[in-house]
Amino acid sequence: GQSNMDIYVYLNEACTGIENIDEAITLLEQNNWDLVAAINGVIPQENGILQSEYGGETLQGPAYGPTSHPTASSSTPSSSSAFRHVVPSRQIVERQPRMLDFRVEYRDRNVDVVLEDSCTVGEIKHILENELQIPVSKMLLKGWKTGDIDDSTVLKTLHLPKNNSLYVLTPDLPPPSSSNSGALQESLNQNFMLIITHREVQREYNLNFSGSSTIQEVKRNVYDLTSIPVRHQLWEGWPPSATDDSMTLAASGLTYPCHRLTVGRRSSPAQTREQSEEQCTDVHMVSDSDGDDFEDATEFGVDDGEMFGMASSALRKSPMMPENAENEGDALLQFTAEFSSRYGDCHPVYFIGSLEAAFQEAFYGKARDRKLLAIYLHHDESVLTNVFCSQMLCAESLVSYLSQNFITWAWDMTKEANRARFLTMCTRHFGSVVAQTIRTQKTDQFPLFLIIMGKRSSNEVLNVIQGNTTVDELMMRLMAAMEIFSAQQQEDIKDEDEREARENVKREQDEAYRISLEADRAKREAQEREQAEQFRLEQIRKEQEEEREAIRLSLEQSLPPEPKKESTESVSKLRIRTPSGEFFERRFLASSKLQVVFDFVASKGYPWEEFKLLGTFPRRDVTQLDPDKSLLEVKLYPQETLFLEAKE
Repeated sequence: GQSNMDIYVYLNEACTGIENIDEAITLLEQNNWDLVAAINGVIPQENGILQSEYGGETLQGPAYGPTSHPTASSSTPSSSSAFRHVVPSRQIVERQPRMLDFRVEYRDRNVDVVLEDSCTVGEIKHILENELQIPVSKMLLKGWKTGDIDDSTVLKTLHLPKNNSLYVLTPDLPPPSSSNSGALQESLNQNFMLIITHREVQREYNLNFSGSSTIQEVKRNVYDLTSIPVRHQLWEGWPPSATDDSMTLAASGLTYPCHRLTVGRRSSPAQTREQSEEQCTDVHMVSDSDGDDFEDATEFGVDDGEMFGMASSALRKSPMMPENAENEGDALLQFTAEFSSRYGDCHPVYFIGSLEAAFQEAFYGKARDRKLLAIYLHHDESVLTNVFCSQMLCAESLVSYLSQNFITWAWDMTKEANRARFLTMCTRHFGSVVAQTIRTQKTDQFPLFLIIMGKRSSNEVLNVIQGNTTVDELMMRLMAAMEIFSAQQQEDIKDEDEREARENVKREQDEAYRISLEADRAKREAQEREQAEQFRLEQIRKEQEEEREAIRLSLEQSLPPEPKKESTESVSKLRIRTPSGEFFERRFLASSKLQVVFDFVASKGYPWEEFKLLGTFPRRDVTQLDPDKSLLEVKLYPQETLFLEAKE
């Protein structure tokens, strides 16, 4: 609007004399869109102050004469310009070096250093060497907000704000005796695991940072992952002590070893401004001492994508997809985040993963769960892209239909490296004909929508839809592809059901056969065990019988000879009845010991350990008598009838 042009005229002619809009914008970007810092970077601050129209507020800048600029006549008190238009003196003002203030923290000390921006980083280190008594070779100067800095780096090339905070690390020097300093040094050497949740896409990142990393470095890494610029990041979870982005993680109060954070995109002031605020056409220039977080062109009523009448693509900082991304999943994650940032959250759910993984998800499940694969090919330089994305891909009816029936995968064809990478994938999966078809598409024919159907041996491209279409036509072509797919899917379901039925019958037969084999084997094993047991018992029985027979024969051979009837010695005649009712008789010398009778009975197969020998009159257990006494002594003379009885 007129406000933006007034500011541009003011910056170009009234302050700096810069007539090239690209040069002016570059200067603003170098100063984080801080207009005052940009002016002071070109014109020395000592020349005067710049008057604002707000209640006596002064902004540092050059002083000029009261003569009005030729264009000021068209400006009234209600003009949207923030400043009075003044004409600079027609004198040539040489650019003076900027003075930069540095506060350097080392352990429990702070050192203030003031240098011209024409000095180098090494000169700061030499000053610190004298102040801190630390050799330059042992000193690591940290806290810079940009990378790739060495001792020869000129401060002017870093585009630093006037006030800066740095800190010194000395990992090669022993820590001081203080326990607090030792704990801080130990924390600087520790690794912190930050679990960062991206609120808009519900994606979680696990990032490792050393304790010497700064909060600013964390935010820059998150920008690389989420495409949310640092100035637009809205954080939750930082400790209350983390008040400065230049602070190290070790000193910020994070929970060790793991800390959870949440990041989202900050709404632009134009979107969050309450309608009840007093209408004001003046534009406030906002700047803090660090020169950070200037609110871009949105603070002037201009969207992020447009500045001073320039096309949105001219200032777009984040591509849809990084060039030469190693991981397709990470590339698709950035694509989804950037698509949501540009066109809103109502869009197709893009599959996060490689093209092969999308094939697996769409084509290789059960027939009832299979879907068509829709490949969206984006191109930022096509005139159809914005309309196609905002009016068609973000239409609720199309989003719902794609979600129910398709797996949607996307790729950005804007960068040549990404285009060549997709054509290689296309040749591998769909053949050279399809790849050639896409290769010959002109830029203004993009975006493209490829509808892919999986078949048993190949993947078939059903349709290639160009960007010059309508929502109704796009929906009709998607539905036509679904009809073809549904017919094929029904055949696949029928074949799959028949195959599963055959497999179930075979599985049941195999199971029955297995059970039968198990039963036969168990029966056979039981029989074998029984036979083995019988054999074992038979062996034991035989051994016992053999042992008993050997004992019997031994006893039989050891018996004294039976006395003859006509013997002149006293003879005792014993008649013994067995448990089976049989009788056997034998003559013994009356002087023979009772043990001889026991041995005789045992030689007949009745060992006295198992049988007892009982007398009749009186009834007594002869086996309980002393075996060393003679028959005469135990009154088994001249004759006696005994009977055998098994012991219990």
